[in-house]
Amino acid sequence: MAVDAITVPVSVEGQRYDIFIQPGLLHEIGPVVASLTEATKAAIVTDSNVGPTYAQPLVRSLKSAGIDAIVATIPAGEDHKNLAALSNIYDTVLSHRIERSTPILALGGGVVGDMAGFVAATVLRGVPFIQVPTTLLAMVDASVGGKTGINHATGKNLIGAFHQPIGVLIDPTTLKTLPARELRGGLAECIKHDIIRDPDGFARLESEIGDALDRDIGYLSRLVAHNVATKAKVVEADPFEKGERAHLNFGHTFGHAIETVSHYDYSHGECVALGMVAASRLAVDLGMLDEASRRRIVAVIGKAGLPVGGMRLDPRAVADTMNFDKKVRSGRIRFILPDRIGHVVIRDDVSAEAVLAAIKSLES
Repeated sequence: MAVDAITVPVSVEGQRYDIFIQPGLLHEIGPVVASLTEATKAAIVTDSNVGPTYAQPLVRSLKSAGIDAIVATIPAGEDHKNLAALSNIYDTVLSHRIERSTPILALGGGVVGDMAGFVAATVLRGVPFIQVPTTLLAMVDASVGGKTGINHATGKNLIGAFHQPIGVLIDPTTLKTLPARELRGGLAECIKHDIIRDPDGFARLESEIGDALDRDIGYLSRLVAHNVATKAKVVEADPFEKGERAHLNFGHTFGHAIETVSHYDYSHGECVALGMVAASRLAVDLGMLDEASRRRIVAVIGKAGLPVGGMRLDPRAVADTMNFDKKVRSGRIRFILPDRIGHVVIRDDVSAEAVLAAIKSLES
């Protein structure tokens, strides 16, 4: 049965763009890009996993709309989200003499989106940016909101810029070829969105998450639409993360530290899952969250096939790494903690002992 196209509008700081969600869109993307820009040249940034499957169909579709495209391919993986790989992208796009009207398209997951977006924000002092995410994680999270950047040895995403796309083009059928681990990782962000904003959505996810794991494209299309709409509302209210947008970091303060200490052996989604488990434990220990809600959170994370414990990292190393988080203010770590399912608050008064206890709880 055909799945209807879905459009989610986003308006940030006077800039409006649309998120288009439609199965099969990747092969019909040329006319959509042509409607967003008058440029006759485009640059595609992809990685060594996604490029061999999807780059040429995208190039052909752009060509059919009168847009010539070049392709810059980076090695796949979070450990290549660095200055060296970034420099290679600059070399490719500049050698083809792009102009300020030339859009850069990010074809791939969150790493590609972050890096391509940072190039778009900085090359020639800024060119148009279009997201073409191919992973669930990128579709529901990284492609929305304009955050771009790369990692530093000190921590994750410490070098970057805000640069809103002019469009986000999502073809859920790409999830058919997504490795199971990556699909589960994307579900971590879906769970996060409902914990921070939508108790009814969380209840639906508890009973329907199996449809996502079965790769029901109709269900996945609706799931993506629900999540980008949730994130878009938060981003619209706080585009530069001065307040409410920090709620989107639920699970990430613990998660980014786990990611760094593990040298990215854990995927981003797995780290967010563990981070949500730790944050929920911390919320219970602080008397904010009831135990029954914590158990529901842990249970749905487990149903998604994500880790809820068994961490084999030095808890003190994880705690120390958290001090380098971007969300530290005046020497205090800001934690996003749930006081009920569907609502979170920001706390910066948590003791080091309580934080360490939450991290240690992940070992069991």
